Amino acid sequence: MANKGQGGLEAIVASLPRAGDKGPAPVERWNPPYCGDIDMRIASDGTWFYMKTPIGRPALVRLFASVLKREADSYFLVTPVEKIGISVDDAPFLAVEMKTDEADDTLTFRTNVDEWVACGPGHALRFEPEADTGGLKPYLHVRRGLWAKVTRALFYDLVERGEEREVDGTLKFGVASGGAFFPMADASTVRNWV
Repeated sequence: MANKGQGGLEAIVASLPRAGDKGPAPVERWNPPYCGDIDMRIASDGTWFYMKTPIGRPALVRLFASVLKREADSYFLVTPVEKIGISVDDAPFLAVEMKTDEADDTLTFRTNVDEWVACGPGHALRFEPEADTGGLKPYLHVRRGLWAKVTRALFYDLVERGEEREVDGTLKFGVASGGAFFPMADASTVRNWV
């Protein structure tokens, strides 16, 4: 697929299995040969590019997202018979909407590819330091080593829901969801922000 250089995006799409409404393909069970890299990139704002042109069809982006696989720090589109490398600037997805289940306080996020993820022990939140600003970048684990960067607006919502809890003998500020607590920072650091 990647080595042929012909057929373009249509040839790539034709080689992908149709997942339909079943969700992501079982790429973790597929171990096809590596066929090279393709000029496909996921920008930090969640836009998918093919040959430096944005892919404007949401259904096509969802199809590609359904066969996305991460191995170490590399990303691939995988079918049962081939694996091609693509580049990802930050995280392959964005968390763009959040709902709260008041019954059990579980936060559920919608990604930019319309996948809903209930945050909890299997789908953790993590907060990475942002070197340029001294702030934090939040991420949500979507599946199989694939993460969604949480949008800035949702991050503010998370901070508003935040609370202090003791974690390993240290008072942390974080957010609870699905029976788990996800620390953002030391509570004393957060107090200095406000």
